[in-house]
Amino acid sequence: MTPPRFRDRRDAGRKLAEKLSASRKAPNLLVLALPRGGVPVAAEVARALDAPLDVFLVRKLGVPGHEELAMGAVASGGVRVLNDEIVHGLGISDQILDAVEAEGLLELSRRERLYRGGRPPAEIDGRTVIVVDDGLATGATMRAVVQALKQHHPGRIIVAVPTASPDVCDALRADADDVISVITPEPFYAVGYWYDDFTQTGDDEVRNVLAQQ
Repeated sequence: MTPPRFRDRRDAGRKLAEKLSASRKAPNLLVLALPRGGVPVAAEVARALDAPLDVFLVRKLGVPGHEELAMGAVASGGVRVLNDEIVHGLGISDQILDAVEAEGLLELSRRERLYRGGRPPAEIDGRTVIVVDDGLATGATMRAVVQALKQHHPGRIIVAVPTASPDVCDALRADADDVISVITPEPFYAVGYWYDDFTQTGDDEVRNVLAQQ
């Protein structure tokens, strides 16, 4: 039986919050959203769980000339995660890596300033962290996020999304402490397929949501 679609990201966030209700009792809870699409979803989760909300930014490091091919990612706090198979297989030099990383970090810094408006990032050390996006297709970005978060020493990492491919959920459980998805349809098609309204989330909406926290 095909599961019903979500009306929009806020509707998806409310349904995701219901699946996460047990986490309300977790010690020192923190909800982290992946901008931009994950922010309105995470805002509903944070509101329902009475937890603080922040963003955790990640940027893919594309192979020069083939930018769609990820050789790694940089994330909030200057954490770099590499895809060793791609890096070694293509013979990517340290100089190229450093140059692409520097460009990625500049963009992350710009977005950090844009979204937070000078507010410091939330402390992660020892906390139960729920990482929220609007869905998982390949899971590549979320895997990079989880690896980056581990370098900040959280107590527990829970990946939470409204919709995801079943295979991706299973694979992520090797990295995160738990993976929660409201629906795991098969066939999956694409994240946007499971939303009636999948309008792109803008920077202004991200700033407004965070400013209300």
